[in-house]
Amino acid sequence: MPPAKKRPRAYDHLRTRTAVLAQFAHVRDAVAGLTPEQLARPTRLGDWTVHDLVAHIALGLGAVSRDLSLPEPPGPKPATTLLEWAPAVAAAVRDTTAPPPSAGRPDLPALYGEVEAGFLADVPASGTGDRLVATRVGSMRLADYLVTRTVELVAHTDDLNAALGLEIPYDRQALAACTRLLADTLADRAPGGSVEVRVPPFAVVQCIGGPKHTRGTPPNVVETGALTWVRLATGRTEWARALADAEVSASGERADLAELLPLMG
Repeated sequence: MPPAKKRPRAYDHLRTRTAVLAQFAHVRDAVAGLTPEQLARPTRLGDWTVHDLVAHIALGLGAVSRDLSLPEPPGPKPATTLLEWAPAVAAAVRDTTAPPPSAGRPDLPALYGEVEAGFLADVPASGTGDRLVATRVGSMRLADYLVTRTVELVAHTDDLNAALGLEIPYDRQALAACTRLLADTLADRAPGGSVEVRVPPFAVVQCIGGPKHTRGTPPNVVETGALTWVRLATGRTEWARALADAEVSASGERADLAELLPLMG
């Protein structure tokens, strides 16, 4: 009999909204000071320049307003749940023939102002977030959709910091939501209780079928920091490299996540 899956984690819609806006503001403030030379630098995202990455970050949040402008999909249940989002995104291959995100977007501060104003107008600071939204991976609850924006913002803030050697800060609530969603996605992909994955201070999940511990320290433990976990889950770094660099500790014969990662990317 397969292991039972746990009830999905609940996220506070308004706290997530605040976190999304806070992380976007951190990026916006950094973008305002970038020079043309910095914008032309390469990133770790294929052929994208920093300009492309910065435009993509804005357009990723702008997708909320765009999708909310469409008719609400028929309900009452969403086609895509929060834990199905990452696998669905991983299956969507980026169109390499499409123009880069920065095409036709030379004025980045104006783009960021436009996106932020649209988000504030379209996602009010009230409500439950139960409205269904048509997204590129299927209809989702607005509250869940905003949680996915924390993953986009945190991962791409890390990309921007890596490309430019900056220290753009991470909003604690945005980082927490991003970390928890990716940890829960792992537990959903490989249900079980033989391995405990710890990402302090934000998440602890159990995964992978096999003997389950009931008390004390479990025999199989993986522990890492939040940003390393985000990089592993989104394909920014590899399991073997993270182990070699002592960014991950793994104890026990089952504490090997190599075949389960990345969750998206």
